[in-house]
Amino acid sequence: MVKIFADGSDLDTMINQYRNEPIIKGWTTNPTLMKKSGVVDYEKFACTLLLEIKDKPVSFEVFADAFGEMYRQAMRLSSWSDNVYVKIPVTNTNGIYNYALVETLSNVGVKVNVTALTTPTQVADILPALKNTVGAYISVFAGRIADTGVDPLPIMQSALNLIKDASDKVELIWASPREVLNVVQANEIGCHIITCTKDIIAKLPLLGKDLKEYSRETVQMFYKDAESIHFGIV
Repeated sequence: MVKIFADGSDLDTMINQYRNEPIIKGWTTNPTLMKKSGVVDYEKFACTLLLEIKDKPVSFEVFADAFGEMYRQAMRLSSWSDNVYVKIPVTNTNGIYNYALVETLSNVGVKVNVTALTTPTQVADILPALKNTVGAYISVFAGRIADTGVDPLPIMQSALNLIKDASDKVELIWASPREVLNVVQANEIGCHIITCTKDIIAKLPLLGKDLKEYSRETVQMFYKDAESIHFGIV
């Protein structure tokens, strides 16, 4: 079964709602999600989460653009807890690949989560940098691929095949899913992990729901909402 990682930066939800939820196998976040949640103190946010989450993987992302500063931040993030995976973007903002940095970090025992990949070529090219990893994730942004009108499923299958052939210590993350269907798709191809926002997690109980009953419930919702605001037509 594909593992579900909660993706977000709302501490109240992440800690109080998901901490003891068996279906949640790990946590991920990124600077954009943190900005949306109003996080202003990165270290305070991270350490608060890590005080509560000690037995499941948590991914925190570097936010520098220069390789030297990325390395410094990665070492600092990794030092906070043994369950931290450090998210390293596949390139910097100039499109220069971070393969050498990923290899350096892997060689000194940092668990990395290489993020923002969109092509099988990127996956194939990063795998040699992970040959000495103690454990790593590769996050392919299937949702962003789909946003361009391209079916992400063949790309995810190709990425999975590349990883399986290369290493048993590297896991593929289906990142930025857009709907519950993506959870089904990820599971069907044998993808290791899928990240889910709280909106998608809230919809997971719909898996396998009777469609005829769902149709009736939708009609009921429309009726009750119209009634609640006293709609009328003269």
